[in-house]
Amino acid sequence: MKLIGDILAELFGMFLGDARLSAAVLAVVGLAAICTDVLDLDPIIGGGVLLVGCLAVVLESVRRAARGGAPR
Repeated sequence: MKLIGDILAELFGMFLGDARLSAAVLAVVGLAAICTDVLDLDPIIGGGVLLVGCLAVVLESVRRAARGGAPR
């Protein structure tokens, strides 16, 4: 039972360790959903939004960590 608790604690820490990164990824996913569902655009455009948006989020996170601005 302790193993399951340790795994859940690690997953919780992994996804909520950097709140700014988590919020940015959720915003990108929401934007892609709005593009495909609300605006009724082609799903390939939603995929492009996901690709470009997630790459931008990751690059920004790496840049912030390199400058020493990441939470410890």
